[in-house]
Amino acid sequence: MSLELWMSPTPNGWKVSIMIEELRLLCSDLPEVDVHYVDLHKGEQFSEAFTAINPNQRIPALVHDGQRVFESGAILQYLAESFPSALLPSGPQRWEVLSWLYWQMANVGPAFGNKLSYTRYLVDLDEAARAHPLQRFGAEALRLADILDRQLESRPYLCGEDLTIADIAVFPWVRGWKWSKVDISGHNRLLAWVKRLRARPAFEAGLQYGVPSAEVDQWSEQRKRQYAELGSKLAADDARSTSDPREKQQASELEG
Repeated sequence: MSLELWMSPTPNGWKVSIMIEELRLLCSDLPEVDVHYVDLHKGEQFSEAFTAINPNQRIPALVHDGQRVFESGAILQYLAESFPSALLPSGPQRWEVLSWLYWQMANVGPAFGNKLSYTRYLVDLDEAARAHPLQRFGAEALRLADILDRQLESRPYLCGEDLTIADIAVFPWVRGWKWSKVDISGHNRLLAWVKRLRARPAFEAGLQYGVPSAEVDQWSEQRKRQYAELGSKLAADDARSTSDPREKQQASELEG
């Protein structure tokens, strides 16, 4: 069997790398994974080779024995079904997990990602043009944080006593709350959940895909500048493609 992953060190990329590392510990039949890092600075996501794998030209993407899968949520579900484990339980609980997985895809990624874009990347926009999306996406991100905090009131993980792909999907976006300037410091259960997941060995390993181990939790100033420059370039390019940048999902959407 062959398993190939195309990714970049970003929240949606880390979803899949964390999933792979959790499966390494749970499934003896997981094959070796060939990781291809897609250089977004160089625009490699637009290359013919990558487009053949993902016509949407977004990371991450997966090829397993000739089967291509793109969109991070679809990849998590595909891996969970191909290599069964408690990460995607059977029976009624399966639908609880999948509901939260798709909830993340439709809500957390776009809200936190857009808040990040307007906070860190679209800094050359007029302040008046940034004011509405900053308020809109900031308020929505906090609303979603409230939902997560309530969901964790009586359980250690989003869907109960065990880690699932729902937790894996949400974690990389919420983990970066300081970088996105979404203040969840008053959400104690959510912060404890972030800490709980971060302490897992597979999360430690998965977060090191594309990032030096010394910078997993604290980027160097150089890396911060690199991410800011990349995000600004991608967001500016994307904003030029629409007459209303407030309604356009920005640099975060170069991930799927």
